[in-house]
Amino acid sequence: MTYKHYFFAFAAIFFWSTVATAFKIALESLTVPQLLLIASVFSWLSLLVIVAINGKLGRIKAQFRQKPGYYLIVALFNPVLYYLALFKAYDLLPAQQALSLNYTWAVLLPLLAAPILKQSLTLKDISCALIAYFGVVVIATKGDFASMSFDSPLGVGLALLSTLFWCGYWLLNTKAEGDANVSLFISFSLAIPMLVIVNLGLNDWHPITLNGLMAGAYVGLFEMGITFALWLQALKLAPKAASVSNLVFLSPILSIVWIALILGEKIEVTTLVGLGFILAALLFQKIGKAGS
Repeated sequence: MTYKHYFFAFAAIFFWSTVATAFKIALESLTVPQLLLIASVFSWLSLLVIVAINGKLGRIKAQFRQKPGYYLIVALFNPVLYYLALFKAYDLLPAQQALSLNYTWAVLLPLLAAPILKQSLTLKDISCALIAYFGVVVIATKGDFASMSFDSPLGVGLALLSTLFWCGYWLLNTKAEGDANVSLFISFSLAIPMLVIVNLGLNDWHPITLNGLMAGAYVGLFEMGITFALWLQALKLAPKAASVSNLVFLSPILSIVWIALILGEKIEVTTLVGLGFILAALLFQKIGKAGS
């Protein structure tokens, strides 16, 4: 039995675990729209190389012409709306909070899929959502349930809104046809002009430092571009998808380590408790799907 899929899976998980720290470092010298534009350009370049290596450059035009309106909407959801909301949440919140809240997208997805895709909504789905969102309340209030006071209500709201955009993106992907890397390349090709307009419209362009540029490039390469391809390769090589997908639980745990070591954030007990509830909900949701 080959174990190549674990190499690709662990590489993807490692890189994803570092990006929350990279977000905060980049946002020290870049505005949210600047970071997203720079990251999107580097992601676009990496995806261009990946598509070229796979010999699929010829598919780009044909795949886009099949559903141009669809790809415009997909690009609006990811990367534009999703990352604008997510990066602003990281700008307003400690990295540990934004990271944890973002993981609730996985329990939100089946709740949205039920009415939109006409799928059944089970008691387990509802129970998982309740457990996960209890974890959200623990993190957001730092355990002070009586006052229900948030350090940054806008930051919490944007972190949760980003999960709605991400779920929307994945629901749109159920209608996707063709190569996944080509689809992602098309999305970023369409998103970059949108982001240029956003940056010009806001007229809030800060001088770009070398550290900011490098952090933005890192985000583009290892949050949006290369890591996605590594994860797809892991899923492709794995004998069972569950043997890879279950490893994603390692990513937030590693992220907390980097946040503490590199950013120097004091990790709150309530963050760990809340994240524990969220991960428990995700694990409970996966029980019974291990054979998939």
